[in-house]
Amino acid sequence: MRSETEWAPHTASVSGPSLCGHQVDNENRKHSSDQGGPISSETRINDRIRVPEVRLVGPAGEQVGIVRIEDALRLAQENDLDLVEVAPQARPPVCKLMDFGKFKYESAQKARESRRNQQLTVIKEQKLRPKIDQHDYETKKGHVSRFLAAGNKVKVTIMFRGREQSRPELGYRLLQKLAEDVTELGFVESSAKQDGRNMIMVLAPHKNVKPKAKAETAPEPVPEA
Repeated sequence: MRSETEWAPHTASVSGPSLCGHQVDNENRKHSSDQGGPISSETRINDRIRVPEVRLVGPAGEQVGIVRIEDALRLAQENDLDLVEVAPQARPPVCKLMDFGKFKYESAQKARESRRNQQLTVIKEQKLRPKIDQHDYETKKGHVSRFLAAGNKVKVTIMFRGREQSRPELGYRLLQKLAEDVTELGFVESSAKQDGRNMIMVLAPHKNVKPKAKAETAPEPVPEA
C-alpha cells in the first residue's frame, strides 16, 4: 500500500520550465528589468521567437491565421524563408514569412536613397521699401530670382516708416508685382500680410525647378608667345 505522500500531486514543476514560452519570456524580461539589465529591441526571428502560437502572415501578405509556433517554423523551413516577428505587442504576436536578409538589405537601400534625396530647406530674406526706385527694384528682384533658382524659399519684407504705414496698399501692390515677375521660378506660398510695421510674403520655388549649379570660372586665355 502506497503512503499518502506517494499519492500527492507533483506541483513543484508547474512554476518551472513547464511554463509556456510566452510566460517564460515575460518572466525573463521582468527579471532583466528589475536588475537594470538591457532589454533587446532587435527584431526576433525563427527560434528566437519564444511564444506558443503566432498570428501568421504569408510571404505575399495573405492571412494564414493563428498557428502554433512549431507549425510556423516548419512552414518557414519548407519555403526556405524566415519567420519574422513584425508586431511583438499584439496578442498573439504577428509574424510573417519572408527572406529577412533581403528585407534588411532593401530597407537599408531605401533609407540611403531617402537621405540622398532629402534637401535642406533654406529661407532667404529680401527687404524692400514701398517707394523703392526701379533700379533698386531690379536689383532686389535679381536676388529673389537667384534664391528661387537655387531651390530656396524667399521671405520678402516690405518695411514701412512714418506716414508710409497709412498706405499699406503700396506694399501690397509691390509684392504682387514681384510675385508676377518671378512666376516662372516660384509661387506665393504665403500671401502678403501685415506684421506690425512690415508686410511679409513668402515665395517658394516650383518643384520642377532644379537648383542651378554654380557657374564654373572660365579659364584665362594663355598669352601668345
